[in-house]
Amino acid sequence: MFQKPKYWWVNHRQTHRRQELEGEYLWSPKKNQNGARNVSYDNMIQVMPGDVVFSFADAAIRAVGVAIGRAREAPKPPEFGSAGDQWGSDPGWQVPVRFKELSDPLRPKDHKSQLAPVLPARHSPIRASGDGNQGVYLAAVPEPMVDKLTELFAGQVAQIVESIIQTTGGSVVDDAAEERILQRTDIGPTVKRTLVNARQGQGVFRVNLEQIERKCRVTGLLDRRHLRATHIKPWCVCDDLEKLDGFNGLLLSPHVDHLFDRGYVSFSDFGDLLVSKELNHAVLESWGIALPQNVGPFSQQQCRYLAYHRVHVFEKSNGGRRGQSTGASEEPEAAVNGEPVVVRTE
Repeated sequence: MFQKPKYWWVNHRQTHRRQELEGEYLWSPKKNQNGARNVSYDNMIQVMPGDVVFSFADAAIRAVGVAIGRAREAPKPPEFGSAGDQWGSDPGWQVPVRFKELSDPLRPKDHKSQLAPVLPARHSPIRASGDGNQGVYLAAVPEPMVDKLTELFAGQVAQIVESIIQTTGGSVVDDAAEERILQRTDIGPTVKRTLVNARQGQGVFRVNLEQIERKCRVTGLLDRRHLRATHIKPWCVCDDLEKLDGFNGLLLSPHVDHLFDRGYVSFSDFGDLLVSKELNHAVLESWGIALPQNVGPFSQQQCRYLAYHRVHVFEKSNGGRRGQSTGASEEPEAAVNGEPVVVRTE
């Protein structure tokens, strides 16, 4: 099931803010100087790929970031210079985060009456007055506070998050789904490995797929050594069975796989090649993809997944990777506003 990202708030010290934003990371020691645990530092290892980070500095939220990996041990960044020498030479936690500056920073003081009721009871990143809590470095943002901040930003955060995710090619969302699998306790290591291998089009998923599809539907290539096994419904939003279902896949030549995965092309149930209006036709010409084209009808089992692809992936700039929560019981409609149009050459 697709899960929403968690939200975090980092109180950036002015001396470190620029280094961390430009270096695309967060860094903290593991413990306080006296050796005591610190919730802020413990939070570093709770951050998952795809989580959203609000950067607060100089009395305002001035940047938003997306975690693109999990925490790892790392020494204090050399660009910190002498700042933080009290932490000694022990390694701390470093989380890769890709940031983008806000065009319109938000000052909590200006909205303290709205934010005060939704602040966390403990380890709040700001006080009811709207001032930053300098005793907190990284804090979890509870859902009511996320909702209020989202309202105050009027869509600005969602746009930035989407733009950052696009720079990763959508891989950060798959990384988050993989991390959730690795942390599960209801399945053993063999099943975990099987599900993770399916992300790369390998293992059980590929074996199941090759019993159904024999060649690339678009190029006709039969040599499966050069074909990619791709999910029709994106792997990151599939349940365990869908991740391994051969009917939820196609064997595609690499360039066709790229177009299909990013939502630039799709297929009707009857096999018509559908082309996004966002795709430059010079790409099709350069790659020898002729239009119009029919690749042959799909089975009823495949059509269910293709319906999902047409609704949630085709012509979506994010490849359908970050959408509404999707459960195994949810069945997408066959089409939105009618069957997608087959783009034909003039």
